[in-house]
Amino acid sequence: MAACTTAPGAQQSALLGRGGATQPLIVAPHRRMRITVCTRPFRAAGPRLEAQRFGETTVIHNYGHGGSGWSLAWGSAHEATKLVMEERPSRVAVVGAGAIGLTTATYLAKLGIPTTIYAKEFPAETRSARATGTWSPDSRIALKGETGPDFPAMWERLARKSFATHQYYVGMTGHPVEFSYRYYLSDSAEPTPQSHSGAGPHFADYDDRLDDMTPPAEDLPRSAHSFPVVRARRRISMTFNVSEYSRRLLADYLAFGGRIERADFGSPDDVLALDETTIVNCTGYGARQLWGDDSLIPVRGQIGWLAPQPNALYGAYYNGVGVLSRRDGVILQVHGDTEAWGYQIDNEAPDREEFDRAIATIAPLFENWRG
Repeated sequence: MAACTTAPGAQQSALLGRGGATQPLIVAPHRRMRITVCTRPFRAAGPRLEAQRFGETTVIHNYGHGGSGWSLAWGSAHEATKLVMEERPSRVAVVGAGAIGLTTATYLAKLGIPTTIYAKEFPAETRSARATGTWSPDSRIALKGETGPDFPAMWERLARKSFATHQYYVGMTGHPVEFSYRYYLSDSAEPTPQSHSGAGPHFADYDDRLDDMTPPAEDLPRSAHSFPVVRARRRISMTFNVSEYSRRLLADYLAFGGRIERADFGSPDDVLALDETTIVNCTGYGARQLWGDDSLIPVRGQIGWLAPQPNALYGAYYNGVGVLSRRDGVILQVHGDTEAWGYQIDNEAPDREEFDRAIATIAPLFENWRG
């Protein structure tokens, strides 16, 4: 019946059914499992996607996606592959097995190009394995005023290509990619966007270029939700179940004849010593040390893990903290009061106090939940 009504939000509800906030999340200290931290590979000018010649060898750089690695992976793989094809290689090396490296290698292998991944860390060990796992194509992607005039259009091209390709994995066994609701909650009737204090960084925001791709956010009347807040908005968003998605990509890559080898490179000369003369560099934040790229700025991100709740798959944002229920766990992340949260912090040590703060902020949302 919901699919036949014209009430606002009916189509979204019909699409996701009980995937909305019909069950409370159990956000409590006794549900804690672990804390993971990653360093986002941010570049003020945006991702590096270009070819560089070293004698007979061509290195194609594909890194620096900030907090948008999973979101932009397929579009970046497509752009990098176009540069690869200009070299007419008989085989290709991909350095790095995170979201960008694994996706790029899979893209190449599907085209029938003999490809080998060389990586110090295999997919489950990479920084990408510690990602939040939500569609965020312009998260820490660049600084306002620091990109070239063509960058917004390129970014949109990457985002659209990626979004379309990710959807091939929706509905597959293990749910590597799926859609779920996100709730944006506030104690004020007015929107309260993340603000700046002092002279913090101002990140580029291109989200409005993709407004036609997904259903718009909707304001919910108080009777339509159980959150104890003044204002609630809801929209549909893509979720990456990172562990399953990585496993699926690796299986696809190997099925298409790809190879993966454990390798630890200490310098560009070590990379250039590979037999392959076309190399795609997908080392993420590791490019700062390996390639001496000081344009890479660390942006620390921590997520605290609670036990999974497969009967309640959705996310919420409230008072600078996000919670997302994925199939592999309920994750909590402090986003901070400004965009500067985590900026220029190269520290991957777990912070228990930050996890406790996240729990204390989110837990009251589910007290006195209406059935």
